[in-house]
Amino acid sequence: MTSKSSLSGVNIVLAVTGSIAAYKSADLVRRLQDVGADIRVVMTNAACEFITPLTMQTLSGHPVALDLLDIVQESTMGHITLARWADWVLIAPASADSIARLAQGRTDDLLTALCSASESPLAIAPAMNNKMWTNPATQDNLQTLRNRGVQVLGPARGEQACGEQGEGRLLEPLDIVNELAILAVPKRLQGKHVVITAGPTHEPIDPVRYIGNRSSGKMGFAVAKAAAEAGAKVTLVSGPVHLTTPTGVTRVNVETAQQMHDEVMRNVAECTIFIACAAVADYQPESIESCKIKKDRNDTLQLNLVPTTDILSAVASYGVKPFVVGFAAETDNVVEYAQAKLERKKLDMIAANHVGEGVGFAVDDNALHVFWQNSSQTLPLAPKSQLARDLMTLIIEQYNAKNSIKNS
Repeated sequence: MTSKSSLSGVNIVLAVTGSIAAYKSADLVRRLQDVGADIRVVMTNAACEFITPLTMQTLSGHPVALDLLDIVQESTMGHITLARWADWVLIAPASADSIARLAQGRTDDLLTALCSASESPLAIAPAMNNKMWTNPATQDNLQTLRNRGVQVLGPARGEQACGEQGEGRLLEPLDIVNELAILAVPKRLQGKHVVITAGPTHEPIDPVRYIGNRSSGKMGFAVAKAAAEAGAKVTLVSGPVHLTTPTGVTRVNVETAQQMHDEVMRNVAECTIFIACAAVADYQPESIESCKIKKDRNDTLQLNLVPTTDILSAVASYGVKPFVVGFAAETDNVVEYAQAKLERKKLDMIAANHVGEGVGFAVDDNALHVFWQNSSQTLPLAPKSQLARDLMTLIIEQYNAKNSIKNS
């Protein structure tokens, strides 16, 4: 099990805040202990209304920290001691109020003071009503925390305690453990800059219409998340999509192929690995109408199309080029087209997948056939989040292999 090796012997402060989902924190303690983690529990006053400190003390085997002004605990600066002891601070469940307090930098209770005093990584697993989750204030607070490097685990979608359906459920304890285990894996791309493109491009015809494609950007965003988990500095150049920016990723929004090219080339000089996940339009209108084209039922409309700038070739032919990974989304002859593209564009790797109705684009699962010089590997159908981690593992292995040969 992945989490066994990465969380074994890890010191985790588990903070429980005021949410009906607090009852799951008892199971979470056990799940974390099962993979070898050492747990200390902090509870807010509101959390104590949902589950007793005695329960958490019995399960964790240690006294529960409750109050910033506790005379006994603070005689030895208890919150500082906990902050120094922790390898990770995990808030699960993290209520909307606790998220807001963290974003504001409050330090007037034990939990916020501990987080402020700790230099250890912080992960939060939100749990709240779906309307509270989608509230702009909550989303702004979450983005503030993400910008500070806080890892956000979940939430899940489904039936909630209030009887409504939607996003905001606490992840199941085992899922939280697995997510945290992935984050705790050694950072194999520490100090590396990874540039990733994602999503479609929209090539305008007139102020209203454009040429585009069905790419949702999900695979590219999953790859960006996997690269950040591996410790890389990640720049994600994204076409028009409606997806949440992964934690720790710098996102640059563009619309056209030319804008994407310009942004990529702006970063290529300091780029270590370039991964071209975007489904960039191959053609654009030769000219763009300044006003909306009016429909005439008695006439046809002809568009003169010209090729867009080839971003992948531009990066692959750059002076001191990075390790270049391309994508090939094909409706037929996937293997042949991918291998030809690998050779023609002088790429280091290419990930090929079949696309079509209900396959590849705008779905949550995918499969890849990955090629590199004289070898290949199939990554079977899996959720794009897992597929991205498997692909990133292959990329890291081949990047290291290429550089070991270069330096030998």
